[in-house]
Amino acid sequence: MTLDPSYALTPFVAWLLAGCSKFAINSLRAKRLAFDLIGYGGMPSNHSAIVSSMAVLIALKEGIAHPAFGVAVTLAFIVLLDASSLRRQVGLHAQAINLLSSDQVSPLRERMGHSRGEILAGLLVGAGSAWLVWYVLAGWCSRLLSVVL
Repeated sequence: MTLDPSYALTPFVAWLLAGCSKFAINSLRAKRLAFDLIGYGGMPSNHSAIVSSMAVLIALKEGIAHPAFGVAVTLAFIVLLDASSLRRQVGLHAQAINLLSSDQVSPLRERMGHSRGEILAGLLVGAGSAWLVWYVLAGWCSRLLSVVL
């Protein structure tokens, strides 16, 4: 049995790239360092990036006929639907509640879900992360094997 760190590394890389991209985009839009905008919602979707990175990595390493790919795609669909519908609706409800509430109550967080563009950007970040990890580790492993053998 060989140790393959790509399955643990890929979602972390996707999360890191999506999070850094989101912070940079929010900071450019706000024209300041936007630490207060870190969290749910925004471009690109971290959740989409993480689940798509695993699905793409499994497709690259095992093929799309492997059962793990089907499980990963199913999980990705659930997360993407949740991000685009349920969490987006929660954000809209929070916005309506904030309009109705008095100034004495702390406002609810309104940025919860994602638009289709934010989800698509997350999918692209995730796919790119998976390809990057797969390509770099495949090259690293082949170089290591050539040195050892």
